[in-house]
Amino acid sequence: MNDTPGNSIIINLSMLLTKPTGIANYANNLLRYFSLDYTSLLAPKYYRREIHKNPYFIADKFSPEYGLKGHFYRLLWTQTELPSIFRRIKGNLLFSPCGEMPLFANIKTIVVVHDLIPLRFPKIYSSLTHYCRYILPLVCQQATHIICNSKATADDLINILGVKANKITPILLGIDRNKFRPIENAKNIGNTRFFLYVGRHELHKNLSRIIAAFAQFKYQKEYQLWIAGETDSRYTPPLKKQVRELGIDDRVKFLDYVAEEELPILLNQAEALLFPSLWEGFGFPVLEAMACGTPVITSKVSSLPEVAGDAALLVNPTDVREIASAMNLLVEDEGVKGQLRELGLKRVMAFSWEKTAQQTVEVLKHYL
Repeated sequence: MNDTPGNSIIINLSMLLTKPTGIANYANNLLRYFSLDYTSLLAPKYYRREIHKNPYFIADKFSPEYGLKGHFYRLLWTQTELPSIFRRIKGNLLFSPCGEMPLFANIKTIVVVHDLIPLRFPKIYSSLTHYCRYILPLVCQQATHIICNSKATADDLINILGVKANKITPILLGIDRNKFRPIENAKNIGNTRFFLYVGRHELHKNLSRIIAAFAQFKYQKEYQLWIAGETDSRYTPPLKKQVRELGIDDRVKFLDYVAEEELPILLNQAEALLFPSLWEGFGFPVLEAMACGTPVITSKVSSLPEVAGDAALLVNPTDVREIASAMNLLVEDEGVKGQLRELGLKRVMAFSWEKTAQQTVEVLKHYL
């Protein structure tokens, strides 16, 4: 294999966001540690150039920030224009950090499937549910190989979509320990003691039960619940209504989107991260909280035990009383709290973006 343009890997970053979350964070962090010199990036014009010297700029209207139009334009572009760009710049292998690729185009492609949540929690009118039901199976069938970010997602690909196990490589994600780390005296910055949730407001994130658990929390008059995540017109209003009906609107704070550079401070200040999601493909906030030395309450289902190991309190996400009891335990038992802090800091040492990138590069090299 020669490091020539004819052997180049084309990386499709058409899904990037100006406010990175999820897949965009994955792609940005992964590429910082890519050791391949023969890559070409297809990226929107606002892409941060310091990560890659010479991106091939594409239109910026493909981002999910443009709503359904953005998704539609990106999927249309993927099928109609991406194949010709790939051949024009003499690509040999296409790498897609999400489950999208040109179909019936005879292009060797490695895709990343992060989760099958739209199939586990289908919504009748959701375009994402329809994509995962009708298009993603074709993607998985035609892809040369599939990377996923947990054994839980690999199992879903096998059991739900019928993908053969030898076509899948699970690679756990990483953490930037220079960014997410314990900050001395962080809790002294503010006087408010709070439990923190970080993430979107969608139903599978289980925020309704988090709020119900906080209402049952024995010490809720001494604490607050802070919810960090971009407001969503579909899901946030019912959550705010629930808070009002429970009479805890003075104890629950909706923060909206929190920038990545501000998140480590917030995590350090929190008493604990509450993340009892009904299902995750990985679960970034769990890793980020542990890296900050913050105790974690999370679910005993999906990928979350893979990420947390023995360094978190694992609960049944459908049991409100169990979530509330875990919160009580952290307040009442400083020993448990201290132990989780130490176990979490030790646990995150096994995760790094450099390691994730190295394992990903090995897969790409194998199929180049």
